[in-house]
Amino acid sequence: VQLQASGGGLVQAEGSLRLSCAASGRTFAVYTLGWFRQAPGKERELVAAIAWSATTHYADSVKDRFTISRDNAKNMVYLQMNSLKSEDTAVYYCAAGTRGPMSLTGTYDAWGRGTLVTVSS
Repeated sequence: VQLQASGGGLVQAEGSLRLSCAASGRTFAVYTLGWFRQAPGKERELVAAIAWSATTHYADSVKDRFTISRDNAKNMVYLQMNSLKSEDTAVYYCAAGTRGPMSLTGTYDAWGRGTLVTVSS
């Protein structure tokens, strides 16, 4: 599967942004999908994930603010980000995989190019 993320940009604190990720491939529905982010000087971290069953997982730092969703008919995965904070500034990546629990980075073996989200305070 190949992935392409979009929707990043500059937003003020407390604002909202929706990221989209388009995927190619005929078996999209079986993949676990995740959104990761990497801020300058920090390691890449899992933000949110959604399994083929639509079960979701969120990092504590984004719970109740971010929502991940998928549309298998369109081969799309989304990340709705509300109440954005300056610490959410990062490059965001979408990823796909089938190799294990959705909370583990090692599950994901396909990565898209990142999209930059900048939150101004």
